[in-house]
Formats: sequence, structure tokens, C-alpha cells
Amino acid sequence: MSWQRLGVVFVPDGQRPWACSHASLPTPVHLAGDVFRFFYSSRDAEKRSHIGWVDVELSERPRVLQAAGDPVLSPGEDGSFDDSGVSIGCITETEDGLALYYMGWNLGVRSPWRNSIGLARAPSPYAPFERFSKGPVLDRSPQDPYTLSYPCVLRIGPRQWRMWYGSNLSAAVGNADMSHVIKHARSSDGIDWKRDGATVVGFVSGTEYAIARPTVIDVNGKWLMAFACRGGSYRIGVAASDDGLNWTRLDPTLGLGVSNKGWDSEMTCYPALFRHGGRVWLAYNGNGYGATGFGLAVWDGPSPV
Repeated sequence: MSWQRLGVVFVPDGQRPWACSHASLPTPVHLAGDVFRFFYSSRDAEKRSHIGWVDVELSERPRVLQAAGDPVLSPGEDGSFDDSGVSIGCITETEDGLALYYMGWNLGVRSPWRNSIGLARAPSPYAPFERFSKGPVLDRSPQDPYTLSYPCVLRIGPRQWRMWYGSNLSAAVGNADMSHVIKHARSSDGIDWKRDGATVVGFVSGTEYAIARPTVIDVNGKWLMAFACRGGSYRIGVAASDDGLNWTRLDPTLGLGVSNKGWDSEMTCYPALFRHGGRVWLAYNGNGYGATGFGLAVWDGPSPV
């Protein structure tokens, strides 16, 4: 039992000013039949991230149907929490449409950047997204004093929302000193969040220093999470949980490492788990944090958990 790689699916052609490069953080939304709209983050000439989409028909040989001509979300006005870029975390279905939770970028002076979590909403996958507010819905706090990253938000019930997100445990001026882990928050409306700052997914070796971009689905009554984990280069790790708070790492059996050659031969990162046709699928990035586009894999065998 293992992931069956289906290869790279989409790479921007560089012809659009908001998508000069990268198709990072693929985020699937089901449209109809076997067709999914994958939202992703691209980079412009100034390396600021924007959010666009591409429609893909799923099969053993996925096929691109169409791609966005314009972004659905671009960097905010100068001085805002997302003026240096917007990177998608997840899209959550609500009673009113779709909620897009994203990471807003601010460039720093003594540290390279600070990030916080914003929210934009749309009535359907085909409509424009509009920011919920000019400020973030989750920012630095006593529980998260440094920087926050890519959220995964699930709406469990009418007043039950859960978020898994990345957070630095220490001030960082580089990569290896960031100590970036996964934490958890709860909300009754998807806007106001309560958190205690506890780490729910941490490191399993002395070489790891970053775990990022969690994505969570329910498989047979158990939570399954995939994430990008980094010691040297990124790899995709997996964990399972009964309650969403206590996680067991299952990287050796369920993780996805690099290929021998090609677009994902140097790293695998920024996964998105989803279910379709009775199977568990994985959208993910390869080399260059999405510079080589995104691809797909499907679990080959019985349920992974």
C-alpha cells in the first residue's frame, strides 16, 4: 500500500503578471462529477503571492480544463497585514458559500517576515472573493508571540469550527531557528477563535525544525492529517488522531518522500488531502516550493487508517 503518483498536473505558463511563477499550496474544491477547482498561490515579478485557480478533471491521467485569467485574491494595500502577499491555507464550505483562510505576508527588517491569518469569502467557487475585514482573524498573541502560518479550518457543525495552523516557538531570523509546529484553535462562527498555544503536532527527530501547511480529513471516524515537515528539504508527513488534539506520526508508512527524478525529486511539500470516488487523494508541490507546479497522488490500497 502506498501513494500512486500521477505526476505534475499544472505549472503556470508565466504569461500573466500575477502568475509569473509557482503554483503553490493546491487547494481542491469539488465542482461536479470528476472536476475539481484547485486554488493555488502564484508569484508576480516582485515575488508577491496571489491566489488563482485551475480546473482539473480527475482520473489516472488528470486533465487541465481551464485556468483563471485573473486572481481571486491579491496582496492588500500598503500598510495592511497582507501587503506583501496572500498564500492560501484552505477553503471551507459554509451555509453562505466558501470561506478562504489564508496567510498574509508582511516583510520584516530584523526578521525576514511576519505572518498572520486572514479570511475572504465568496458565495460560490465561481464568484469573486472579498476580504472579511482589513485585519487578520488570527494574529500574534501571548499564545503565538512570533508568526503564524497556513491554516486548515473544518466546520464540524453549526457552531463548531476547528483550526489547525502553524506557529513559531521562537523568534527566527532564518530557517533552522524557527521551530515551527502545528497548533489548534476553536470557534463558534469561524471568525473569533480561542486557542491555548499548545503544540498538537511537533517534531519526531532532532533535525526537524518546521512542520507546516496541515490538511485534515475524516477517514472512517479518525482524523488524518498531512503536512510538510522539514529537517533538510521538505517531505510530506502524515499523522492520525481520534480527537484532533493528540496525534500519532505515521510518516514511515503514509508519508510521501521524493521521486528518483523529475519535478518532485528534491522536495515534496504543501499537501492537500481530499476524498473523491471512494478514494483518498493528495495534491502537493514538488521542487522549489511550487516552482515546478503541483501534482496529484492517490492512495493505492485499502483505507490508510
